[in-house]
Amino acid sequence: MYAEPRDQEFPDFFADAPTLTVRDKLAQFLGAATHGTMTYRYADAVRLAGHSCPTVAGTYLMTLSGLKALYGDELPVRGEVEVFMGDSRDSGATGVVATVVQLLTGAAAETGFHGIGGQFSRADLLHFDQPVQGTFGLRRMDTGRAVQVQLNASVVPWTDEMREVMPRAVSGRASDEDLARFGALWQDRVRKMLTEHASDPAMIQVGDWQAPA
Repeated sequence: MYAEPRDQEFPDFFADAPTLTVRDKLAQFLGAATHGTMTYRYADAVRLAGHSCPTVAGTYLMTLSGLKALYGDELPVRGEVEVFMGDSRDSGATGVVATVVQLLTGAAAETGFHGIGGQFSRADLLHFDQPVQGTFGLRRMDTGRAVQVQLNASVVPWTDEMREVMPRAVSGRASDEDLARFGALWQDRVRKMLTEHASDPAMIQVGDWQAPA
């Protein structure tokens, strides 16, 4: 982790969130990144999802923690991690979660990249409706080791003020001042997750898992 430049498009705390550096063999093969090394930041997940929320932040942190458990001090190899989602693809926020996980791991469903000359395929590495006790599981394709991860977002609850402002904001009855305050309170919860609880085992739970054959 290192200090990130401030991006004027986003709140300052985005630059304080942990980063993920991976090796992507496809990127190296095609000359897109020196040695295939690339660094992902929370802002990348926000740009992809189109918003910043506890689900996006929590998924980002779950993926980082899961990869850390699988690879230790090694660089995770993007494109060589299989993802097992516990819910169906059209259930709740599963689509958002899967999108963020795909960004960081390279794992895609049947619509993903099918490879070059039998190498670098990303298709059929993202599965839904899997027997995972957590939110999703990750499996290294080289060693077969797998973990499952779970988010307990209640560790960082909404404030009492947010509980007062949110009903007005979501019902269209909020004033401009209410909406500004709503946005600030919303992002403050995200900030706490990303900067104060990024490695908190009470919020991000990682455990060994036996992935399906």
